[in-house]
Amino acid sequence: MGSPQTLSEADRRRVAAWAADCAERVLGAFEAEAPADDRPRMLIARTRAFACGEVGTSEGIRRRFVGGVGPTEVTSPAAAAAARAAGQAVGVCHMGAHALGAAAYAVIAAGLANPDRPEAADEEIRWQLDHMSAEVRTALRSLPPVGENAAGPLGPGLLASGRRLTIIRELQTRLARTTPR
Repeated sequence: MGSPQTLSEADRRRVAAWAADCAERVLGAFEAEAPADDRPRMLIARTRAFACGEVGTSEGIRRRFVGGVGPTEVTSPAAAAAARAAGQAVGVCHMGAHALGAAAYAVIAAGLANPDRPEAADEEIRWQLDHMSAEVRTALRSLPPVGENAAGPLGPGLLASGRRLTIIRELQTRLARTTPR
């Protein structure tokens, strides 16, 4: 039996496009520090290729770790968060729950890139919710609450701790309260 965090292939393709949008919005935070490093941009492009069916699931899963940015390769916390958003987005081909990881890291990057604007993180969450289709909303609503299912990225670990946990909980709470467009 598969994890409830996986989602169907069709749903993973839908949420991949949204996750790529989330990651792309904060890509500037990475590129400001490393303008010649196109790895996060390439991860986002691969996520979009998966979303539109140009990349098969098995190929996407096999290549999901290719081109990632290591935690010590950039110094700015905003740049690191933006790179992680792209890394989570490309992981959606494997498990749909990575879309919430991409969104959480994008919120973190937006907040860190705008230290004089404490509302930047909440604005990013609002944008993310406003820019998802009814199908993406339905797919993300089917995921278990962060921290409650150990069989995937939303289980105990990286996404279920610190600021990421708070952001994903906020996204899941707001998703539960909104109606599909």
